[in-house]
Amino acid sequence: MIITNSKNLIGEIQLHYTKQQNVELEKITSSRQVNECIRKFFPIEQINHREHMYALYLNNSNRITGYYLISIGGITGTLVDIRVVLQAALLSNSVAMIMVHNHPSGTLKPSGADKAITKKIQNAGEMLDIKLIDHLIITEDNYYSFADENMM
Repeated sequence: MIITNSKNLIGEIQLHYTKQQNVELEKITSSRQVNECIRKFFPIEQINHREHMYALYLNNSNRITGYYLISIGGITGTLVDIRVVLQAALLSNSVAMIMVHNHPSGTLKPSGADKAITKKIQNAGEMLDIKLIDHLIITEDNYYSFADENMM
């Protein structure tokens, strides 16, 4: 819808989130569960090819309300816009989130950039009372959890 006001055109902002009906929301209690969950929709044929960053969004019972593909990058990195991460959290009325990305190199060691973006998302979420509860790095056959390694 466009409103005309003295030769100015103003575009209406429309945001959309559809909650799945009649679906039992999966409750997250461990990094192992997050790893199993992400592999249900992560394009496994891409895990050794390009970095993908996903966010899982949770309600106040730690049940997943949805996931969002934040970005797809190259072989050694991907761009993460914190505003996009938080926009989806707000849109889905989430109180917590978990970030997950892959390392095509097969290494599970977090890079300096991984640590920095985790901290940045964590700080931004705190301002909105949205908690970042974990960040997983996944490879073809394993995963690394920031929370399990006391990096959160």
